[in-house]
This record gives sequence, structure tokens and C-alpha cells, in this order.
Amino acid sequence: MTQTTARAVVDRMFAAFNAKDLDGALATVSQETLWIHHGSQKMPSVRFEGKGGAAKFFGTSFAAMKIDYFRPLTFIEQGGQVVVLGEESYVMDGIEGKLSNKWVQVYTVTDGLISRMEEFATSADPASYMIVS
Repeated sequence: MTQTTARAVVDRMFAAFNAKDLDGALATVSQETLWIHHGSQKMPSVRFEGKGGAAKFFGTSFAAMKIDYFRPLTFIEQGGQVVVLGEESYVMDGIEGKLSNKWVQVYTVTDGLISRMEEFATSADPASYMIVS
């Protein structure tokens, strides 16, 4: 699989995500896909297993989140892997206040479908970082 093909699959998934197109998003993932969100200061760590798990991931995102912005900013490609650095801001049902995250998502694309996604995120306010000089 070429780098362009892996990136194209991830781009199709992002387009479907932004359009809240469940069928379109699910068309980019394998039956055995595994989506792992490693959690942040405000969100729990969760594993979404198989296409059914991915459907719950997307369905929950579409129904429970009011997204202010979702910005994939930098793409790094190597073979069947695409690493994406980005940021987002949203309000989610059941969680008080606005959530803003900076994240890294690592996609593995196998046979033209996303077989794995891992997200590493932080919701820490940059102003709260200790400065060492």
C-alpha cells in the first residue's frame, strides 16, 4: 500500500466525520478495527472494538458532541501508517463545560481500510504548564 492510499483513506474518514456521515465513516474501517482513546484530563480511556465499536464511537460523537472546531493540522505518513497532529474544541452531553484538546492520532491502514486508531490527547490548558528554563 502506498502512502498516498493510506492518507486518502484517513482523509475520507475525516470528511465523513465532519459531515456526520455514519455510513461513510464506517466504509473506511475494517471489520476487526480497534479504536483506542487513551484518555485525557477530562475524558476517560476507552477501547472501541470491531466495526460495531467504531459505529458506537462515531454515533456517540455525532449525537453527543457539539463541535466548535476539529482541526487535523499535520500529517506524517509512512507505509500504511498515518500520524495526525491536531486540535479540537467541543461540548459533550454529560460533561460540564467546553472541552478543548490537542491530540495525536495514529492510524494503521491495512488492505485499504483503517484497522487501528490510537489517540493520545491532552485537555490541559497551556497556561497551566510549569515553565522550566
